[in-house]
Amino acid sequence: MSLLMVAGCASVPTGGRVVSGRPVDRSDRVDDPYVRLVPVGPRAEWGPAEIVSGFLAASASFDDDQKVAREYVSPATGWRPGLRPAVTVFQNRDQPIVVKESAAQATVRLEGDQLGTIGSDGQYTADPKHVEVTFELGKNQQGLWRITELPTEVRGGLLLTKADVDRAFRTANLYFFGPDGRTLVPNSIFLPLADRKDLPTRLVQALLVGPTSWLAPAVRSAFPAGTRLRGAIRISKDVATVDLTRQARSGSPERMSAQLAWTLRQLSEVKQFKLQIEGETVTPEGVGATQSVRAWAANAPDGESSEERSDPQSAYLIGAAGHLSQLAGDLPQPIVTGAAGRLVRPAVTPDYQEVAGLSPDSGQVLAGTLVAGSTDIRPLLTRSDPDARFTAPSFDRNGVLWTVETTKDRSTLWIRRRGQAPVRAAHWGLGGRQVLALRVARDGVRVAAIVKMDRRAQLHIGRIVRRSDGGVEVGSFLPVSSELQDAIDLSWRDYNTLAVLGRAKSDSQPLPYLVPVSGGAISSLGVGALGMPQTIAAAPKSPVLIGTRSSHETRVCRQRSYRDQFSEWVCAIPGSDPTYAQ
Repeated sequence: MSLLMVAGCASVPTGGRVVSGRPVDRSDRVDDPYVRLVPVGPRAEWGPAEIVSGFLAASASFDDDQKVAREYVSPATGWRPGLRPAVTVFQNRDQPIVVKESAAQATVRLEGDQLGTIGSDGQYTADPKHVEVTFELGKNQQGLWRITELPTEVRGGLLLTKADVDRAFRTANLYFFGPDGRTLVPNSIFLPLADRKDLPTRLVQALLVGPTSWLAPAVRSAFPAGTRLRGAIRISKDVATVDLTRQARSGSPERMSAQLAWTLRQLSEVKQFKLQIEGETVTPEGVGATQSVRAWAANAPDGESSEERSDPQSAYLIGAAGHLSQLAGDLPQPIVTGAAGRLVRPAVTPDYQEVAGLSPDSGQVLAGTLVAGSTDIRPLLTRSDPDARFTAPSFDRNGVLWTVETTKDRSTLWIRRRGQAPVRAAHWGLGGRQVLALRVARDGVRVAAIVKMDRRAQLHIGRIVRRSDGGVEVGSFLPVSSELQDAIDLSWRDYNTLAVLGRAKSDSQPLPYLVPVSGGAISSLGVGALGMPQTIAAAPKSPVLIGTRSSHETRVCRQRSYRDQFSEWVCAIPGSDPTYAQ
């Protein structure tokens, strides 16, 4: 086989690569150049093991509906995985071994370490285990070996290595509405690449199909059921024309346009688009017939202000004297003083009206009104077990407070709406685990957590489902792509990325990394004179902040501008526990 084009990849959510250097301030383009596999068909002289090896290699190509790969398989199997197949992903696999062979029949065994699966909807699910599968082969009328029976894992899809997936797939975001009916929530999928010119069409087709099974209970699509494309998307002078079937007439042009704009902006060749229904251009209210993919800022996953903001967000910390302070440049300005104002691990609501934090022993959650000079900070929750501790509180965009009460073998998720008493979540998917940190995404639908599993502190992403009776279910946690071990703290940098303190394999202590939640390569934020990092804070278009300790002194380190030629960090701010209004 031969390889064409320039390499670029997406990584399955496990063991992601660590990339050194300053990170870019954008998501990877779905249409970045990629490696195209040109498969080789079966040769007449090949035996059963070579036929299986050739089939596995050829099945990693999506050209022409896997035409070459199907040459290895008897037509009687009916194997035809299509453009959105289910995939079993191997970290590595051994060479096929013939375990039984006669003149006209053979059995070939294949073993390997499975990482997980990609569903037909593009959703990746980690499922590490050792797998052994068998292929049955027979000779056809021409006396050539062909596969006559496929393993269960391959009958409806593909069996690929991680390297195959990294080369042939891209992670793409589809956008759907959260429960507030305004905020768009990204749904990351693995999208196989075939013909490059078909990518815009396939991306929108995936959007019209709807969210993955993982996210579906938590979001809604504005496209009415049965809506399809009437043909391939046409692109002329950076304008894409999206022509939908008649079912779309019952949908909101504004809401459908918002989903399309945010999904299409991942394509570098598309700057504008037209929405049509049965060939007739639809003009949403307040928008021209030709819409910019950068429109619909009001529906931004990180909030409308994240699209309009050019200056960093307001940052807070615990000053050297132990009081909640606001950063003015690199100088902490106390805003809550007095004994009643002392807390650690603060969190501030998006409207800057309320603050919460923990008692120094993490045995209480404290909360109060954020008013200059206020001392109205009172206990909100007290641990029920002397061995329990609370995670640093996290506010969602509606000012709802979230925190986990946890011991070494169990945890409880507490939720408090403003003006109400805290309540337990109706369902909490990590109830039998120790949880070290929890942060709610700004979209209010996804939650990131550091979970103790198999003696390691691992990153996971869960979903938030709000029931019609007002109850909240938080669960279906999935591992995040990372080589990080022993993670100690995290923060949402933006809707695509987490800022995490953790150790890569070569690190002797926790260091800062950016971790894409979709499965891309993690990025090192540099070392510098960080001392012993303890906490991390991040926000869109704002420098990452790290609370660190060195020589019994606490300092806050601020990420320098990417244009700065010196160290990545300046650690001149006295204090600890930095945070941004969430």
